[in-house]
Amino acid sequence: MNTTTIVIIAAVVVIALGFYSIYVGLIQKKNKVMEAFSSISVQLKKRYDLIPNILTLAGKFMEHERGLMEKVTELRTQAMALPNDMNSIGKKLELDNQIKNAMGQIMVAVENYPQLKSDQTMITAMQTYNEVEEHIAAARRFYNSAVLELNNAVEIFPSSMVASMVGVKRQEFFQVAEAETKPVNAADFLK
Repeated sequence: MNTTTIVIIAAVVVIALGFYSIYVGLIQKKNKVMEAFSSISVQLKKRYDLIPNILTLAGKFMEHERGLMEKVTELRTQAMALPNDMNSIGKKLELDNQIKNAMGQIMVAVENYPQLKSDQTMITAMQTYNEVEEHIAAARRFYNSAVLELNNAVEIFPSSMVASMVGVKRQEFFQVAEAETKPVNAADFLK
């Protein structure tokens, strides 16, 4: 073999190894996003399992909030019916925001019912719900971090070329709903 052939073979091997390295990195990032999404799903399932208990307890005292409780039940049913895959992430995150807002309204309404607020079972349920919400928030942060890494790899050259060749695409970030970014009026809670 002459020197030119060896240089060409070496160049092809280096290019192939570079392509493979980028491909492996993209797949790892994609799988990390899927893992993070799965973590959110696990935490949401905990929330979905807790919601009927809270609504049952609250329903005994909160007749005026019946419409809100029915809305939460309907949203929960819709969210649980969605497949747990990356194609349904947008809808799942949208329903998650709606459930979180509605449950927040129920938790605020509980404050207007002293008997319910002092019920030990309801106190435990609310504490558990708050813990689940903290776990969901942590899972969302992990998810957004994983999405950032993947999106950077999908958009930055040369991995962007490999990503388009193998079909790895950008993913959606979890974003806070606009209603959650509005300032809180403390007077609403002191009525």
